[in-house]
Amino acid sequence: MASWVSLFVPGPGSAVKDMEVVGDHCVLAGTTPTNELVLTVVPLTHPMKAYTVPLPSWACAIETKKPGLADESKVLEFLLSSPVHPPVPYCLYLEDGLLLSGTEDGSFPVNRGNYTTRRLEACSQDHTLVPVTLFHAVPVEGLRQMPLLVHVYGAYGRDLHMEFCPGKRLLLEQGWTLAYCHIRGGGELGLSWQRQAQKEGKQKGVEDLQACLQHLFSLCVSSPSLTALTACSAGAVPVGALCNRHPHMMRAVSLQAPFLDVLGTMEDPSLPLTLEDGEEWGDPLGNPKHRLSITSYCPLHNISPQCYPSMLLTAYSGDARVPLAGVLKYAEQLKKAIHTHFTVDPKSECKPAPNIVLNIQPGVNHQGPEDFQLMLEEEALNLAFLYKELGLDPPRYKRKRS
Repeated sequence: MASWVSLFVPGPGSAVKDMEVVGDHCVLAGTTPTNELVLTVVPLTHPMKAYTVPLPSWACAIETKKPGLADESKVLEFLLSSPVHPPVPYCLYLEDGLLLSGTEDGSFPVNRGNYTTRRLEACSQDHTLVPVTLFHAVPVEGLRQMPLLVHVYGAYGRDLHMEFCPGKRLLLEQGWTLAYCHIRGGGELGLSWQRQAQKEGKQKGVEDLQACLQHLFSLCVSSPSLTALTACSAGAVPVGALCNRHPHMMRAVSLQAPFLDVLGTMEDPSLPLTLEDGEEWGDPLGNPKHRLSITSYCPLHNISPQCYPSMLLTAYSGDARVPLAGVLKYAEQLKKAIHTHFTVDPKSECKPAPNIVLNIQPGVNHQGPEDFQLMLEEEALNLAFLYKELGLDPPRYKRKRS
């Protein structure tokens, strides 16, 4: 180890996501503190001559073509995409850093669409800057009146999914604004970013999400009555915690395979992943501090009589990672709390009463349905829920002439 030499050291807030060795060059795909994608090329024969290649501002995901072991090429081929931009082929000529885009037939890609990509930073409670990636097709001055869909995860050191998704592009074309909040607990800004929101630090992810919403509203990006949150699996924890603390900040929530009973799950060592997940959530049975921390944010154990946002909870009966019992218990207690709120305060300003929709898919595992028809049905239900709860007119599509 004493004789090892560093070829490249990421700067503060930057992270390395992938690496490829092409000929005598090492290419590192990484992110900046604002979560922008960059490529760093390190010539293995002259490491001190490393250089950085900026990528298009809309690029959020990269997929490299794996070079063969005997490949002497000095060109790296890869695809760039974003949630609203389909994959585009690119070539990087490593000798001179020339970056070209095009298709297999030599033509250039079709118009990227009249979409705007913005990189924002929200200041969290402890003054940490949290990256937010924003997509919109509507001019900035019109965003206040348009619906907003906020995506979040923040767990296990995993990044938010930022690859192309036709459904997201559809929403953008219908006037929606899409926000991706890269809160702590995820891996967007490296290992430190993940560790800050583990165990007793889980509160920071909730605070980050709150800060992101407040920052968006301060920039006149939509409003609480036109805002919906979406998350899957462990991403439901910060969403559920925020709903308990500040339910007025959003109108609707859509969760898939949601992890909502953190305390109950981590107290049951008979469950398959409880011991494994102790590194992420802590040990409430053996560590009083961990128990106190989990109790403070656990979505299920902090439900109280108040007006919650409407929720669509999609759960899968074959899910081995997130027990169905926890989702059922959460839905039941949430409905009771809402009923109690309206019973005690029948003149509540929260009109109409929120809808809690439980969609249980039989025989499906944690990753969701694999059958294409079932996937379409699930997405259609999700879109119908969002449009109904935000009081939006159904989308209209232009018919193409045959």
